[in-house]
Amino acid sequence: MKCSFCNKEIEKGTGKMFVHLSGKIDYFCSRKCEKNKLKLKRNPKNFKWTRKK
Repeated sequence: MKCSFCNKEIEKGTGKMFVHLSGKIDYFCSRKCEKNKLKLKRNPKNFKWTRKK
């Protein structure tokens, strides 16, 4: 599976899964990606360190 923010491949048994109340599932490779998407509500297209979707 891939990170929902940076689109980096996540190894099996690592990372974090976040389930929204609507049922949508987001996967994160690090706390950095999780915070940028959920708390700061940033767009990954605006950062050079993310892989463009």
